[in-house]
Amino acid sequence: MTDVKGKKVTIVGLARSGVGAANLLSKLGALVTVTDKKNIRELETFLKKLNPDIKLQLGNHPAELFENTDLIIVSPGVPLNIAPLKAASEKGIKIIGELELAYQIIKGQGEGTSCPSFLAITGTNGKSTTTALLYEMVKNSGFNAIVGGNIGNALTEEISNFKFQISNFDYIVAEISSFQLETIDAFRPKGAAILNITPDHLDRYHSMSDYIDAKCRIFLNQRSGDFLVLNADDPATEEIEKIGNRQWAIGNRPEIFYFSRKKEVKGAFYKDGLIRFNIPEVKAHGLSPIAYCLDPSTFKIKGVHNIENAMAASLMALLSGCSADTVISTLKIFPGLEHRLEFVREIDGVKFINDSKGTNVGAVIKSLESFSEPVVLIAGGRDKDSDFTILRPLIKEKVKSLVLIGEARDKIKKAVGDVAKDVFMEEDFKAAVIKAKQAASPGDVVLLSPACASFDMFRDFEDRGRQFKKAVMEL
Repeated sequence: MTDVKGKKVTIVGLARSGVGAANLLSKLGALVTVTDKKNIRELETFLKKLNPDIKLQLGNHPAELFENTDLIIVSPGVPLNIAPLKAASEKGIKIIGELELAYQIIKGQGEGTSCPSFLAITGTNGKSTTTALLYEMVKNSGFNAIVGGNIGNALTEEISNFKFQISNFDYIVAEISSFQLETIDAFRPKGAAILNITPDHLDRYHSMSDYIDAKCRIFLNQRSGDFLVLNADDPATEEIEKIGNRQWAIGNRPEIFYFSRKKEVKGAFYKDGLIRFNIPEVKAHGLSPIAYCLDPSTFKIKGVHNIENAMAASLMALLSGCSADTVISTLKIFPGLEHRLEFVREIDGVKFINDSKGTNVGAVIKSLESFSEPVVLIAGGRDKDSDFTILRPLIKEKVKSLVLIGEARDKIKKAVGDVAKDVFMEEDFKAAVIKAKQAASPGDVVLLSPACASFDMFRDFEDRGRQFKKAVMEL
């Protein structure tokens, strides 16, 4: 991938990763063409960031562009089963994603010198928080590190930002989605974690098995000397281990560690209100699992889901050589991320919480479990073929009123409306926030946790979260 000068490369999809890949390849001397079904007006923000020598083919995907190219880079949002990609694949044209491109260039730049190790995190929920937390632990321990992937900048953009001097870094901490994992080839992280797998993106995958298979590609190339962190409490972990056992040769498999809120495991576990560790890295410090522990009451981030995120990040940090003291001190100051159970303000005794990143049913479950107060829940958006009936027990137990918005509001009402005390249907987002305020009493929580994608009403989940905060500030 470092020898692309003069090669014809087609970038399919001009979002954040498409811009990063196109600009990086252009700097390396490739003849780059970007194709996207959207028009100039829809892509205006991204077009401004492209190098001037990059060619554009917008509004469609012409077959001849896919057939007369040396390499195709696919953005994560583009399904691999579209006709032009299938035809190119049948012709033997190499098709990879932006993550794989970044990985191969980084490894190519590092040949003959030190090369950074990848610490990669995937899962349905908690990826961004765990990735950001791990990055802070690694950085605070004195390692040179960058963070990217499905969080922050695309990795190809980071490579350009540091002018290819990637060998100066110790670690690349990356959040990785199932869509990005579909298009890897050689990608091999030193450390990987699968935080959980619950139903999501079933509008793209034919079944949960297909979705699990995509997530498991994170350890496709891992071998002896690498490590893998899994959630011992997650029902999907049994299937993950079966996939790994079929894949790894005897004596050439990563070492597996676990985190658990329910039982003692090899790795990190929660017991008697404390997080404890059972790994050689802790014992090497002269500490026992009982002597070294983390107290979640001292963490700045709160909620049961953040206990799991903290266990996963701390475990990966310790396995990567971070100091125990740094892990503890980082957890005491890490504030969490925007749009993840983010406190907005309190009005008349009612707390408003922005959880716009709750784009699937599993995320909403974790969010609702974090509150003991009555909840007024704002939910809805673009459905991803989700089963909203899974929410019935928690809505019956915790949700005082349900305010529904977006394309999925009728489906959600049909699935859970009979167990909610009150249900309000709103077409306008600002009106939904006002209705939630009216339905709340002092001591309640108004929670935006949509269980859906945002694209029916907003640019993305971040846009949705910021509009929620704006509406709350205007109350």
